[in-house]
Amino acid sequence: MKQATPHIRRYNQVMPPHEDDNTPADRRQFFRKSLSHIMRPAADYIEKKIPKLADQGDTTPRPLRPPGARRLESDFLSTCLRCGSCVDHCPADSITLIKTDDQNKGTPTIEPTRRACVMCDDLTCMKVCPSGALQFVERHEIRIGLAVWRPNVCLRTTAKPSSKDASCQICVDVCPVGNDAIRIDDGRIHVIDPRPTGSGCTGCGVCEEQCPTAPDKAIRVLPYASRFKQA
Repeated sequence: MKQATPHIRRYNQVMPPHEDDNTPADRRQFFRKSLSHIMRPAADYIEKKIPKLADQGDTTPRPLRPPGARRLESDFLSTCLRCGSCVDHCPADSITLIKTDDQNKGTPTIEPTRRACVMCDDLTCMKVCPSGALQFVERHEIRIGLAVWRPNVCLRTTAKPSSKDASCQICVDVCPVGNDAIRIDDGRIHVIDPRPTGSGCTGCGVCEEQCPTAPDKAIRVLPYASRFKQA
């Protein structure tokens, strides 16, 4: 007698024993069990291959930090002296200290709706940091966060087509980086993510500060979920 081929042997291993009862309910149960036996090994394999979030690096929630902040939030928090030097030396009054009673207390942040970072000529905040929590980077390398356009709030999509507001492009006009960071494509606001090429939105927040929609802004700067390698 011929031996069963490997794929038939495998089939016999994963299929549950046949039930003598041949009612519709039993047949449905039979097929459910069969499918479970077949799919479980595949699901286990995929689960092992998908990286866990905790393995992706630092995912500590991050407020918007001043330019040059250490890319790992945990590193920033352990290095920052909470001295306020960056706040005292910011010529645009863009940096404030967080007052919440948690690990962020006393650390610097930028709130664009209050005052955006203007990426001043001297980039003073990075130069005066005594601990290295803020490290000097060139202007195009600043990564405070990434601006996100919200079409459901934007006047370009919510105002009447005949209205002057429907052609609003303030966020594009005020951007200190220009079209390398934000532009209009096919009538929609397009923010350029700098991660693929190393050039794009710096997250300064001028677009958010100047956006005319209120109290909800049509464009907002959000912190990166985790810091990334410079492209």
